[in-house]
Amino acid sequence: MELNLKNKIIIVTGGSKGIGGGITRLLAKEGAIPIIIGRDELSIKSIVNELENKKQNVDYVYAELTNSDQCKKAIAFIYKKYNQIDGLVNNAGVNDGVSLKNGSAKQFIDSINKNVTHYFLMAQYSISALKKSKGSIVNIGSKVSFTGQGGTSGYAAACGARNALTREWALELLNDNIRVNEVVVAECFTPLYEKWLNTFNSPKQKLNDIINNIPLGKRMTTIEEISNTVVFLLSNKSSHTTGQILFVDGGYTHLDRAIK
Repeated sequence: MELNLKNKIIIVTGGSKGIGGGITRLLAKEGAIPIIIGRDELSIKSIVNELENKKQNVDYVYAELTNSDQCKKAIAFIYKKYNQIDGLVNNAGVNDGVSLKNGSAKQFIDSINKNVTHYFLMAQYSISALKKSKGSIVNIGSKVSFTGQGGTSGYAAACGARNALTREWALELLNDNIRVNEVVVAECFTPLYEKWLNTFNSPKQKLNDIINNIPLGKRMTTIEEISNTVVFLLSNKSSHTTGQILFVDGGYTHLDRAIK
């Protein structure tokens, strides 16, 4: 399917590794110009070199996403350089384990800022450009906002806000012809997921227990499967889709895990 993304300017926050890296790679393969915004210089340089060696387009801006001024300057820099923004993927975040029992008020607020405040900032600063391009916003969410996990109140609250904002923005931006959708991730093997697994006494056993509870295929969702859905939602092939929360999770969130 031709997605018509050639030379489209698509911002991907946290777009240098994990799911963000997968989205960046697929956008570049489709002929778009993904613009990575993040602070991890090492991983950003690595993926930029990788894609440039393949003669694919990619660009980046270093920014601390919890800093409003840096977010604003990053968007302004991109628009000044390219004179267009066609899409925004709000992806950056971390399941930081700020719990109800042990987390402080400051830790909770910091978790919100790390995981959803910059979603709002990036969208707000991009609106003018997205109105001109009739562009698209895709938020990355987590099943934690639907199922809970225990011990991660900050992240769960932030992800719940992502769901609400997806619907809110889709409505608010209807007359601007800006589509807003969300892709919810459940069990996808990323560097952060591996780091979480390693907090258990037996990471391999924990991983096997999780896989056995994934209804479709008894396997983890791949980064490529998440990326495919995100890139489709950014394209004009999904031109009448907005306000949708899509679960790319092998049925993990909603289907009965007792099914064998």
